[in-house]
Amino acid sequence: MTRPANPLAGLGAVIWLAVVLVPVYVMVSVSLTRQDEALGGNALRPPRHPTLANYGTVLDNGFGHFLANTVLVAALVVGIVLVLCVPLAYVTVRTRGFWSGGAFRLFLLGVAVPAQAVVVPLYLMITKLNLYDSLLAVALPTAAFAMPVSVLVLTGTLRDIPEELYEAMALDGASPARMLFRLVVPLARGGIGTVVVYASLQAWNGFLFPLIFTQSEDSRMLTLGLFTYVSQFGVDIPALLASVVLSGVPVFAVYLVARRTLVGGLMGAGGK
Repeated sequence: MTRPANPLAGLGAVIWLAVVLVPVYVMVSVSLTRQDEALGGNALRPPRHPTLANYGTVLDNGFGHFLANTVLVAALVVGIVLVLCVPLAYVTVRTRGFWSGGAFRLFLLGVAVPAQAVVVPLYLMITKLNLYDSLLAVALPTAAFAMPVSVLVLTGTLRDIPEELYEAMALDGASPARMLFRLVVPLARGGIGTVVVYASLQAWNGFLFPLIFTQSEDSRMLTLGLFTYVSQFGVDIPALLASVVLSGVPVFAVYLVARRTLVGGLMGAGGK
């Protein structure tokens, strides 16, 4: 049976599509425009003389180095989050004890703690550990703030795994570690994929921690690299937007590859 048409829903979808696509169009269009044309023209008008010189300027000003640093930090954050959160979610789901429940609630408290409220203690800890101005100084606190939501997502995913599967493996003599790697991890691929995307985006878009905990050019990341095109005399708008376009391409590619896994993780174990 076909559903009746819903004009209001269609109109809302078109409006939302315009809200999303117009800024993307402006960003790409202006990145192909000369500086003088960008300052005096209409942002919605296509560039009269498109040029890729802005992208060359970005690539010649250390974009590759900033990108490599950001990828490394994102990989570190994802690795730390998965190594710690998957076993924690497994213990939380399989153990009905006071300590496991208390640890889970303690992690959930982290959702209510903003990074700005603890940046000074974090700065003191980073300097005491001699990690200041290093990529590890950015990766560790970023992973810590990504863990509460990651534990919440993984716990919800693991709770959707049927109890009968655990019992069957227990009857076969499987240890908890074997259950984790042979049963939980394969069936929780959706939730793990969701956590990977979430944690990597936290590292990719992070600005506060790179700003506070790094200083030199060697440890600069993409978000701070955008300041290369901002000076006291003005802003190179086309180059700035070209760098934004280039920095968004890897994230868009990851989303295209992992979108099914992401949707499956939000729907539960196995995508049910």
